[in-house]
Amino acid sequence: MLRLFKGMRIGARLTGAFLLVAVIGGAIGAFGVWGLSRINEMNDRLYDTELRGISDLKEANINLIYAGRARNAYLAASTEADRQALRKQFDDAVKNMDVLREKAAANFQEAQTRELLAQFRETEQVWKREAAAFFDAAKSQPLTQSDPRVAEIEKRVIVASQKLDDLMTSLAISKEKSAERSVQEGTDLYGTVRAIMIVLAVAGVAIGMLLGWLVTRGIVRPLTEAVSAARQVAAGDLTTDIRVVTRDETGDLMGALKAMNESLARIVKDVRDGCENIASASSQIAQGNADLSQRTEEQASSLEETAASMEELTSTVQQNANNASEADRLVSQASNVAVRGGEVVEGVVQTMSAISDSSRRIADITGVIDGIAFQTNILALNAAVEAARAGEQGRGFAVVAGEVRTLAQRSAVAAKEIKALIDESVTRVEGGSRQVDEAGRTMREVVDSVRQVATLVREISGASEEQSTGIGQVNQAVSQMDTVTQQNAALVEEA
Repeated sequence: MLRLFKGMRIGARLTGAFLLVAVIGGAIGAFGVWGLSRINEMNDRLYDTELRGISDLKEANINLIYAGRARNAYLAASTEADRQALRKQFDDAVKNMDVLREKAAANFQEAQTRELLAQFRETEQVWKREAAAFFDAAKSQPLTQSDPRVAEIEKRVIVASQKLDDLMTSLAISKEKSAERSVQEGTDLYGTVRAIMIVLAVAGVAIGMLLGWLVTRGIVRPLTEAVSAARQVAAGDLTTDIRVVTRDETGDLMGALKAMNESLARIVKDVRDGCENIASASSQIAQGNADLSQRTEEQASSLEETAASMEELTSTVQQNANNASEADRLVSQASNVAVRGGEVVEGVVQTMSAISDSSRRIADITGVIDGIAFQTNILALNAAVEAARAGEQGRGFAVVAGEVRTLAQRSAVAAKEIKALIDESVTRVEGGSRQVDEAGRTMREVVDSVRQVATLVREISGASEEQSTGIGQVNQAVSQMDTVTQQNAALVEEA
């Protein structure tokens, strides 16, 4: 390796070293882009396949609840027009549930979930048949009377509805587990890409340092020899033996120094011969030196003022760099606070969803209570009729039946009021959920904006530090120029 570098030109060494480092950097960048593309694909799959399926299942479950409400209210309808409207509500809910179920089915590809879907379709057909039988039986039932056959069919419909609800819950849980697996795959891929990029980066740094050491060693050593030879020549030793051992630019430099040394030896001899001619012009040179001394002193004064200004500018730039660093720290804190706020909003969204589900379940229970009150009222009415037929012996029973009927009517009224309040609560909770979702999206946008600002502040901080370093170097150069100028002025005065 060392022999190969010694035989190469300096330009070839530098080009090869930088090209290799660039190739390593390109490999790291390409692998990083590939990893990001894979993670982006996983995120798209998580949304399109998993989350949409869960959303469709939940919407289908809501329509199942609406169908159950319409079925329960059908028994309590007081007119045929109300029955027809409730039957239409039931049919619309079933159609919507079928559409949402088919949309969700397109996102279920695993064997277990396909089996659950098959069970769901079979149970849905049973539920539809039982519901149709329920409506047929209930339609033939008089508006003011109850039919035990309708109650028996309703029990079967309720069992089928519960089974449908359980299957929907199982499908949603399966989708949530699939989404968790997708998230875990993305996390694992991130860890793999991160580890490989770290290895590539470390290898690139090591190779870059090795190449830098080899290139520097191959350049500095010959240049040191050249500087030593030049210093000997500058000291007046023109007898130095300068050897040329390489074929690169430093070898050319050593050859040029050797030729210069030989030429200087000849020139010194010629100069010695011309010293007498120089003496005659010494008086003119002295006068010129006096003028030069005055101009040099003026230049030294200007350089001192320039150096003072540069020191002030250096202090200002350093202060700007410190302020940029402090701004970077504050922006990082703001980013962390925004992230925590987003997490809190997500928690509120989940809580609002749980409240909405509980309200819907309470509404269903209230509908059941309403139906029970209606049936109790019918039974009390029948008992009163039977008591009236019994005459004097059934009078006490008629009083009790009247009280039971009154309580049933009050229970029905209370159940309807509770149902109305629960429906209003569900509507408000859903509105609150939408507002909280919007707040969550806004928080995520704030987090992204804060992160962009943090990146810009870090870039400004880095630029300020580089500017401070550059101005410091300029200040040092001006100070050196001032020193050299003052030395020149002193030399001119001595001359």
